[in-house]
Amino acid sequence: MSRHATPPMSTRLLRSYVGGEWRTAADEGTPLHDAVTGEEVARVSSTGIDMGAALEYGRRVGGPALRELTFHQRAALLKALASHLREHRDELYALSARTGATRGDSMFDVDGGIGVLFSYSSKGRRELPNDTVYLDGAVEPLGKAGTFVGRHIATPLRGVAVQINAFNFPVWGPLEKFAPAFLAGVPSLVKPASQTAYLTEKLAELMLASELLPEGSLQLVCGSAGDLLDHVTEQDLVSFTGSAATARRLRAHPAVVRNAVRFNAEADSLNCSILGPDATPGTAEFDLYVKQLVTEMTVKAGQKCTAIRRAFVPAELLDDVQEAVCERLARISVGDPSNPDVRMGALASLEQREEVRRSLKALSDAGRIVFGDPDHVEVVGADAERGAFLSPVLLRADDPQRAEPHEVEAFGPVSTLLPYTSAEQVVELAARGQGSLVGSVVTGDAEFARDVVLGAAPWHGRMLVLDADDAKESTGHGSPLPMLVHGGPGRAGGGEELGGIRAVLHHMQRTAVQASPKVLTAVGNSWVPGAPRSEGVHPFRKSLAELRIGDSVVAGPRIVTDSDVAHFAEFTGDTFYAHTDEAAAAANPLFGGIVAHGYLVVSFAAGLFVSPEPGPVLANYGLENLRFLTPVKPGDELTVTLTCKQITPRENADYGEVRWDADVTNAAGDSVAKYDVLTLVAKEAAR
Repeated sequence: MSRHATPPMSTRLLRSYVGGEWRTAADEGTPLHDAVTGEEVARVSSTGIDMGAALEYGRRVGGPALRELTFHQRAALLKALASHLREHRDELYALSARTGATRGDSMFDVDGGIGVLFSYSSKGRRELPNDTVYLDGAVEPLGKAGTFVGRHIATPLRGVAVQINAFNFPVWGPLEKFAPAFLAGVPSLVKPASQTAYLTEKLAELMLASELLPEGSLQLVCGSAGDLLDHVTEQDLVSFTGSAATARRLRAHPAVVRNAVRFNAEADSLNCSILGPDATPGTAEFDLYVKQLVTEMTVKAGQKCTAIRRAFVPAELLDDVQEAVCERLARISVGDPSNPDVRMGALASLEQREEVRRSLKALSDAGRIVFGDPDHVEVVGADAERGAFLSPVLLRADDPQRAEPHEVEAFGPVSTLLPYTSAEQVVELAARGQGSLVGSVVTGDAEFARDVVLGAAPWHGRMLVLDADDAKESTGHGSPLPMLVHGGPGRAGGGEELGGIRAVLHHMQRTAVQASPKVLTAVGNSWVPGAPRSEGVHPFRKSLAELRIGDSVVAGPRIVTDSDVAHFAEFTGDTFYAHTDEAAAAANPLFGGIVAHGYLVVSFAAGLFVSPEPGPVLANYGLENLRFLTPVKPGDELTVTLTCKQITPRENADYGEVRWDADVTNAAGDSVAKYDVLTLVAKEAAR
C-alpha cells in the first residue's frame, strides 16, 4: 500500500505504519468505543509487527535521511507540516469528538499540537545553526600556548525516539514528542494509547500524506507495544506519558537499564493551585482563582496530567472559595460534545470512569463531596450510562494533613479544597505531592509569590504566578508551552519532556572534542582563534558562495588622540569623568588617567575593517559578546583583525548570516576589545 492510502472503512481495524508501509493485523483486534455513545469506533491490534525490524528500519532509513538535512531544513519541514495539518484540522476535530472532547477540548489538543510544530520550527531557525552540528558552549583553552583547545559539540543519536503516549491528548501528545526529535535529526516511532488511537492514526495518516517527511522519520504502532522495548539500544530513546506506576515499570525494563537508554517520563501528578491570603472575595485574583480551578476541572473532563488536583486556600477563605466554585460548577453543562451548549464532554472510556470512581472513594475518606455525584449526572443529548459521563466533583478536606489528597489522583473532573494557615505550611503541603508537573500561585502579593515559588520549586517542573497583571496573556495553569520545560521531579516522572532547545539536545549526544584550533574549526565549522586565517581579497567583497571560514583582514593602525576622545564625549553626550576629567581619571585605580570610550574603540575598529563600496555585505545587524579588555589611552595605536567565523545561509532568502571574529589590539599586541560582528551577506555576487 502507498504511504498515504486509506483502507476501506469496513475494515474498522486501525493500521500501523512501519517499515515504510501501512500494515493491518490479521486478527480481529480489541474493540474501541465512542466515549459519548458507547458505539464501536474501531478495533486495534499490533499482531504481526516485528518491533525489532521497525526500530532497525528507523535507524537504517529514517536516521540517515534526517541527518542529511540541516537544523534549518528540518525546521522548514516542521513549519510546512504544521501548515498542512492546520488545513486538515476539521478531520481531526471530527474524530476528536468521539473521544468525548468538546470543540474547545479538541482545539486545545489539535491546535495546541500544531502550535508546537510552529514553535519548534521558529526556535530551530532562530537558535540553531544552518548546519548538522550544534556547538554547545565556548571554546575552552586546555594549554598555555593555545594549540590545545576543547569544545562540546552535540550530534544526533543514531537510534529511534520511541514515544509512548497517553490517551488524553492523542494529537498534542505525539506532536510534542515528535517535533524536538525531528528537529534534532532523530526518527520517531509513535505508540499511542489504544483508547484514542484512532485519532492518532488519522494524525499520522495526514502527516505521511503530506509527503513532507523523509522516509523512515515517522512510524506508528497501534495496539500493544509487545516486545518493543526488548530491542532498544544505547542509541535509542524512550519517552513515556502515562501513570507513574507504568513509568516505573518501563524505566526498569532490562534493555532500558542494560543499555542506559535515555528514558523520559511525564507521569500523573497531584498538581496544586494556591490562593494567596490577599486574594479575598471581590479581588481580581480571587475571581481568577475560582475561574482557573473550574476550567482545570472541566477542560478535557479533567483528563489532563497538568490539571489542579489540590486547591490550597487560606483557612479563613475556604467557605468563600467553596461557595464560588460550586456556583460556577453548577453552570457547567455535561453531555454530547457536539452540542454547542455543552461545556464538558465524556471521559475517554467507561473503564476510565470506573477508575475515577474508585479513586473518589479513597479521597472521600479524607473529606466530603461538596459538589457533584460520582454515580449520577444529568447529561444533554446523550445517555449518561452508555457514554462515559461523570459529574464534576469538588471535595473539601478540612484536615490538610490527611494522606489521601496528597497520594490519590482521580484522573477526571475532580479537585479537593484544602486549607492552610501560612506560606511555610502551604509549601510543606505542596511538597507532599512528592513531585508535580505544575503548581500555580494566584496572588497580587509579589513577596508571598516569591516565598511560595522558591519554597515549592524543588518539587515542581513549572510554576505559574497568576495575577491581575498577567491574566489577559496567561495561557493558564494547565497549558504547557513548548519553549519552557514540561516535566517534573519525583512522582511526576523526573523528566523534562519539552523545553525548547533543551528538548532538541535531549535527542543528541554531547561530546567533548579536544584538538588543535585547526581541527576544532573543521569539526564545528566555526573558526577558533589560533586556526589558520586567509588574507587576500577583502572578505567584504566576497559573496556567501565565495566566502570561506578563516577569511580575514588586518587593518590599522590608527592612533587615538586627545581630541578624538574629547570630540566623542561632546558628540555623544557621554561625558563620564574617566573620559573628560584628567584629575578624577588619574585617581581611578583602573585607569590612572583619561581613557577612550569603549564605543569609540569599536567605532574606530569598524572604520578600519569596513570596505565601503556597495557589495555582497548588505547590512550589519549587531554585535555580540563584546568585552573591553585593556584601557585605551590617547596615543595608543589600534589594529583590528576581522575573521570570518561562521556562515549561516538562510533557507528561503537570497542572503545569509556571517559571524565575524573581531579582535582589536594595541601596539603591544594586547587585546583591548573582542566581540562578534554579525552581518547579512548576499549568497551570490551581483551581476
